[in-house]
Amino acid sequence: MSAQTCFESLVDEKAPVGKPAGLYQPCLVVGGLVYVSGHLPVQPDGGLILGCLGKDLNVEAGKNAARRAGLASLVTLEHCLGSLDKISRVVKLLGMVAATNSFTQHPAVINGCSELYAEVWGAENGVGVRSAVGVSSLPAGVAVEIEAVFELH
Repeated sequence: MSAQTCFESLVDEKAPVGKPAGLYQPCLVVGGLVYVSGHLPVQPDGGLILGCLGKDLNVEAGKNAARRAGLASLVTLEHCLGSLDKISRVVKLLGMVAATNSFTQHPAVINGCSELYAEVWGAENGVGVRSAVGVSSLPAGVAVEIEAVFELH
């Protein structure tokens, strides 16, 4: 199954295309790479998943937020490139988790996005290098923010 076909099978989960909330490009192609700016966990109705891991949300809720942020990034990629089939692999994923000082399961939360990308591009091409970090706050009070770099065919 192609990446685009896999993505389209998730269409009932698709969020609307986000508009930049500041002065930046949501998606930028440089050479053979495409960079995706930070994406927030957007629900299909356009609402955001808010909260702090270790306080308001548990790991499973955070993992769902990371998946939703990943889906938002895929919507942007599709809008920018026309098709996810133009991407050959995930290169780098950065996941930021709004969390308490004592929360330590950031990687488990960001797995929500990593697993989504592996679903779309397969276990080999859908998994790149990754960082999962905790932060004291994120824009609009969201639980997770995702940014990524992809290689083009």
